[in-house]
Amino acid sequence: MKPDYLPISRADMSIRGWNQCDFVYVCGDAYVDHPSFGHAIISRILEARGYKVGIIAQPDWRDKGSIAVLGKPRLGFLVSAGNMDSMVNHYSVSKKRRGEDSYTPGGIMGKRPDYAAVVYSNLIRSVYKDSPIILGGIEASLRRLSHYDYWSNKLKRSILLDSQADLISYGMGERSIVEIADALDSGMDVKDITFVEGTVYRTKSLDSVYDYELLPDYEELLRDKKEYARSFFIQYSNTDPFTGRRLAEPYEKKVYVVQNPPAKPLSTEEMDEVYGLPYMRNYHPSYEEAGGVPAIREIKFSLISSRGCFGACSFCALTFHQGRIIQARSHESLINEARMLTEEPDFKGYIHDVGGPTANFRYPACEKQMTKGACKHRQCLFPEPCKNLRADHSDYTELLRRLRSLPKVKKVFIRSGIRFDYVLADSKRAFLKELCEHHVSGQLKVAPEHVADPVLKCMGKPGNHVYRRFVKEYNEMNGRLGKKQYLVPYLMSSHPGSTIKEAIELAEHLRDLGYMPEQVQDFYPTPSTISTCMYYTGYDCRTMEKVYVPVNPHEKAMQRALIQYRNPKNYDLVLEALKIGGRTDLIGYGKQCLIRPKDGNPYGRHTGVPAGKGAGKGPAGRDAGTEKGRPKKTIRNVHKKKERKSL
Repeated sequence: MKPDYLPISRADMSIRGWNQCDFVYVCGDAYVDHPSFGHAIISRILEARGYKVGIIAQPDWRDKGSIAVLGKPRLGFLVSAGNMDSMVNHYSVSKKRRGEDSYTPGGIMGKRPDYAAVVYSNLIRSVYKDSPIILGGIEASLRRLSHYDYWSNKLKRSILLDSQADLISYGMGERSIVEIADALDSGMDVKDITFVEGTVYRTKSLDSVYDYELLPDYEELLRDKKEYARSFFIQYSNTDPFTGRRLAEPYEKKVYVVQNPPAKPLSTEEMDEVYGLPYMRNYHPSYEEAGGVPAIREIKFSLISSRGCFGACSFCALTFHQGRIIQARSHESLINEARMLTEEPDFKGYIHDVGGPTANFRYPACEKQMTKGACKHRQCLFPEPCKNLRADHSDYTELLRRLRSLPKVKKVFIRSGIRFDYVLADSKRAFLKELCEHHVSGQLKVAPEHVADPVLKCMGKPGNHVYRRFVKEYNEMNGRLGKKQYLVPYLMSSHPGSTIKEAIELAEHLRDLGYMPEQVQDFYPTPSTISTCMYYTGYDCRTMEKVYVPVNPHEKAMQRALIQYRNPKNYDLVLEALKIGGRTDLIGYGKQCLIRPKDGNPYGRHTGVPAGKGAGKGPAGRDAGTEKGRPKKTIRNVHKKKERKSL
């Protein structure tokens, strides 16, 4: 049969000669048949195993009929909120409604409900009371056990209970969904499918559950935030497919939510199979009239080369979802896909990205990870690279060379981000040279996130001296190549551990750089990250040390304003922050000052307020400029100055 989109209507089913689907996939995203979308991967894998899968994308959750358009499936419903948690999709960190949904035709907002996985599952249960329901996708994966929900400011119980679903397939799900499908197809009751790795189920008795670790009772977690921090760290420490234990979380009425150990990582051959399935590589044509699905623009000419990340930043949920073990595709698989891209009529010669969560991670951090797993209580790069780390970019460098040598390819970009500390851990500098010479277009985006070491420690990021060293080597390499290429740092405000003192230190760093970011990322407490646990509990779950957390909206606004201290709209907030931080020495006309005084008189010296109150003193730099000062400089103009200091 000629490749085509999966059925979205009864008419589509009739064309294929189907009377009934085996599975109906209900998704909060529009139907995009591309391997960057979870619903496409899972449905195509099931199709490859002989199952009939239909798609209901963005049903009207207020209309029961919308969930019945394909009829009752033979084996069950698969439910996902989409490629993002629906609440992150809907709301900014300030909890304001976003204006666009990139995963909806025409970018229209409001086509999916808040807490979409729960709403869709309950809608299905109201219509088909006995159909198996399997939750998947990142929303279900990160909410599989008790979790802090930022938008309601509550500790919520497992999504399995609120959704009335039967199972959660957490993580990427390729292995577990096939095993679940085969079990259902064999006639097994969904309630008896308790043995599949990478799944979560509920039970009223632990008598038949073996080798498990009992977590604290949910009611106890509600009473004691410190207990939740301890419980979360147990969850975090059991995310490895080789060492992770089975976890059981008790709830009232003698209900237990049981998390089986994660599914094993895919081999290179299995990864190639997943990404080689017959995807249509575009959104469904029914969306054309609405202008298509905006999200396709970013990924249509990009290549996913790997998944997983051993960087393990505290604020990133990938440890919970994809895990720390890198799984990579072969060169041949990626080159074949790249050749397909070059045949697209709108291909302009540019491959936009070759990467994954971290582009320059192409294989596991050390030899033992694929057989013994990642270390439970040690990180590969933090606080410094492990002595067993295999820091080698040769495979990735060779891949990039082969891709850019393809006919019709003009340039290959790396947009998914690199770990600069991993670049430095590689004793060779071949990758850095290749990066600067071929894969940067004027500016390279990197993510130091902050400059204050106390904040970086909470983030699980390397000390600021590591970033400074990378900047130096990057500039030197570009100098040797005769290129004028610059760094654009991603920075985060209000992360746990950041007092006004550290926020001012970051502002001074930007002053010395002569750069004001156009956008600022305020820390966003998404479900199931170490940083979110810090935000909710005030403890670092790894050490159980107390952590300062900026939770007051006004303080968060001050920390954010300090990063954009040159913006006249931020003047009052910056002024207030400098006074609170005891840094009125930064209000004046000198080169070290951030803003000028309103009354025309400079303030005094640094008052030396104790560190706990937010004081701090950074290095002097050039005149920062103010709301009435000189115009903002572009990054390029700033870097043209020979006397420019390092970042």
